[in-house]
Amino acid sequence: MKKIIIPFFCAVLFSTSAVAQKTSTATVKSAASTSQLTSKQVIDNYITALGGKAKLEAVNSTIIENVISAQGMEISSTTKKMGNKFKSVQSVMGQEMTQVFDGEKGYSNQMGTKTEFPADKLPELKKSKTIDALGYDAASFQTVNIEKIDGKDYNVLSSDKGKFYFDAATGLLYKATSAQGDAIMKSYMTVDGIKFPELIEAEGGGQKATIKTTKVTLNSGVSEADFK
Repeated sequence: MKKIIIPFFCAVLFSTSAVAQKTSTATVKSAASTSQLTSKQVIDNYITALGGKAKLEAVNSTIIENVISAQGMEISSTTKKMGNKFKSVQSVMGQEMTQVFDGEKGYSNQMGTKTEFPADKLPELKKSKTIDALGYDAASFQTVNIEKIDGKDYNVLSSDKGKFYFDAATGLLYKATSAQGDAIMKSYMTVDGIKFPELIEAEGGGQKATIKTTKVTLNSGVSEADFK
C-alpha cells in the first residue's frame, strides 16, 4: 500500500477545498461566460441548498463515517469535527492511520510514524468550520463565471486555492479543483435537514478513489478529549 494514499484522501474528507486538478470522469466543457451573480450570492445559495445558515450554524460537532475504495482496497474512515478541530482515523488491512488537529497544531500517525503538520498548512486549518461551507470567504474569489459541463450550467468561483463548480439549478457544489487533486460530488444525503456529500469521486497524485459516506452523526459523541 502506498503511504500517500491515506493522507491524500483524508484531505478530501476534511474539506472539498483541499482537492482537484484533473477531471476524473470524461466531461464536455464549453467556453466560460461571466455570471450575473456575485461570489457572495453563489455561496449564500450553496448554504441555502445545504439546509440554510441557521441549521448549519446549529451544528457544533459531526462524526462522519466513510468507506474509501481505492487501489482494490476498502478503507474504513471515521472523522470527528468540532469547530476547527478534527480527528480522523482510517483502517485498512490491519493498519491504522490517524490525523489530529487541536485547533492550533496537528499531526498524522501512519504505521507508527508520527509527522507534524507543516507550519504553512496551519493558518488554513485554523480557519475551518464544523460545516465546511460556513468557511467559504466570498472575498477570496476573484471571478464568477458560468461554464457548461455536459450541457449543464455551473457557477464557477476561482481563487488561488482552485476552482469550485456550483450547480446553477440546485446551488450545490458539484466539483472542486486545486493543486492536490480532483473531487466530484456525485450525490448528496440529507441528515436532520442538512445535505452532506454521499458519494465523491476523487483523483490526485495518480490515484483514484470513491468515497462513500455511510453515516453522519450531528451534535453527539464528540468532546475536547478527542483532539488531544
